[in-house]
Amino acid sequence: MSASVLFDAPGPRTIARHRIYTVASLVALAGLVGFAVWTMYDAGQLEYALWEPFLTPEYIEYILVDGLLKTLQMAFFSIVFAVVFGLAFGVAKLSDHEWVRRPAWLVVEFFRAVPVLLLMVFAFYMLAIGDGPLSSFWCVVIALTLYNGAVLAEVFRAGINAVPRGQAEAAYAIGMRKAQVMTTVLLPQAVKIMLPAIISQMVVALKDTSLGYYILAPGLTAVGKPIYLEFSNQVPTAIVITGIYVAVNLVLTWVATLVQKRLVGEKKVLDVPMVGEAHASGNTPVL
Repeated sequence: MSASVLFDAPGPRTIARHRIYTVASLVALAGLVGFAVWTMYDAGQLEYALWEPFLTPEYIEYILVDGLLKTLQMAFFSIVFAVVFGLAFGVAKLSDHEWVRRPAWLVVEFFRAVPVLLLMVFAFYMLAIGDGPLSSFWCVVIALTLYNGAVLAEVFRAGINAVPRGQAEAAYAIGMRKAQVMTTVLLPQAVKIMLPAIISQMVVALKDTSLGYYILAPGLTAVGKPIYLEFSNQVPTAIVITGIYVAVNLVLTWVATLVQKRLVGEKKVLDVPMVGEAHASGNTPVL
């Protein structure tokens, strides 16, 4: 049996030790979950009356339509606009013209530094309060677009720079212009490098929609308030809303991973024999 040159196969003692660690971790986790459930039971948080709203069709529809659907809409628009924003400013930061590169750097660094919640507050007071032209829904979208777009701009810049320099040099050698090199050579290869970071930022954008609660934006966190004010079930409401966020993020990550595998393809790990290891077909060692 051949082993990878990058990883030494664990021996019997190491395998046994890892199994002990796994069992101990599972026991500790089960203990924490049991303690949490017992604490909730002792505090009366497991009573049926507190959980009844989440089994009632009217409240389920309210949570899914007015909560989950609005959250997904805000996340969708934010992610799409952030990708466009990040691509534009990421490429601008690589420009040969200083009058393009400097302002792009300033915009990206500014919006990366400002907290998302403050961006939402600024957008709300400038565009939504009073007779403002936009609603709090779009203020959340604008704030998430600016922040996540600034982060993705750095991702795009780093991804493009990670492509081997010889790719661009070969393209220039056959007469391509810089725009052609960027769109047909560098970006397609950079996307494969950037996909994990883009997927991670999509999850961040989805979770940060919850901050819209502060500026009265719709979403999952907003629909939770009327429920716990009516039934005084803050803990069950928080558990249900958190569970929905976790489920949606898992689905988003799963879909994005499928897209990544479709674009990049499965990576095959080469089984490189160790130095001095005999071939399977004979006794000649690998030198």
